[in-house]
Amino acid sequence: MPYWQKSSFSAGADGNDCIELAKGEHSLLLRESDAPDRRLALTSDALGALLRRIRKA
Repeated sequence: MPYWQKSSFSAGADGNDCIELAKGEHSLLLRESDAPDRRLALTSDALGALLRRIRKA
């Protein structure tokens, strides 16, 4: 079972408006805290590319 982490900057009183990150067996896992059953698995290179694109937007 992955250990999910979220930013200390999470919005909302209960902290349920955030993206959570966990280390999978062969990838990094992302999920939205209000939809925990939906997960996205990314390599570290793919996550880096995603973050670069987000920063440029």
